[in-house]
Amino acid sequence: MTRARGALVVGALLCIALPARALAVPPGPPPSLVELGGVQQARDYARGRAGTVGFAVVEPGGKLRGLNVNRWFYSASVVKAMLALEVVREARHRSLTSTERALLHPMITVSDNGAASTVYRRVGGAGLYRVARAAHMTHFADVGNWADAHITPADQARLFLRIDKLAPRRHRSYLRGLLGSIVPSQRWGIAPVAQARDFHIMFKGGWRTNISHQVALLERDGERMALAVLTRGASDGYGRLTETGVAERILAARPPRPQ
Repeated sequence: MTRARGALVVGALLCIALPARALAVPPGPPPSLVELGGVQQARDYARGRAGTVGFAVVEPGGKLRGLNVNRWFYSASVVKAMLALEVVREARHRSLTSTERALLHPMITVSDNGAASTVYRRVGGAGLYRVARAAHMTHFADVGNWADAHITPADQARLFLRIDKLAPRRHRSYLRGLLGSIVPSQRWGIAPVAQARDFHIMFKGGWRTNISHQVALLERDGERMALAVLTRGASDGYGRLTETGVAERILAARPPRPQ
C-alpha cells in the first residue's frame, strides 16, 4: 500500500470512529439583525423623503448609527412609553394598583391621551427626566406637557434597547406585554416589516398633524436591537410610509436555515 493511499484509509477510519459532534464545524457568530449596507441605504432613502426625517439604530453591542440622530422632534405619543416606565419604576417595591393598570394598559395599547394626561399629572416632568437619566439620554427636554416634549432618534433608540431592563424585575414582563400588544389598527411602519422578518417587536408610535414617529425594541435568536424613526413636516400617513421604508432597508431577513 502506498503512503498516500494509507493516509486516505486512516482518514476514512477516523471519520467512521469519531462521534458526529467532534466533526461538526464550530458555530459562528449569530447572523446580523441589520442588513449589510442597510443603514446607508436608509439614509439615502430618508434624504429623499418630504419633511424632516431622523432615525437611529442601535445594534447588539451598542453601536449607534443613523441620520439626524440628535435632531429634536416633538414627542407626540412616543413619550407614553417613558411615562409607563416611570410608573413601574416608582412601584419597584410593590405591586401595581388596579388604578395604575387601568391607566397604563389603554395608554400604551391604544395610545389613550386621557390616560397619558392623568399619568403625566402624577409623575410630571421630573418623572420623565428620571427616565431620561436612567436611559442615558442627552437631549431630552420636558416643556410642561407630554405631547410636546423634545426627543431625538438617538435618545429614543437608547431607551428602547434597554426599556425592559430599566423596569423593576417584578414589572418587567408586564411592561414588555404592554409594548408587545399594540392594537392591530396601530401596527404600521416598522411593525409589519419586523413581523414579516421574524422579529419579536415591542414598540410605541406617536402621530398627529404632520408628525409620525415609531420606536421599537426588536429581538430575534437571543439578540436585540432598537430602531427609532421620527418624522415631521409631512402628513402622518406619509410619515408612516417613511417608517416602513427605513425599516425595510435596515432590518435583515432571517437567513435560510441550513439543510
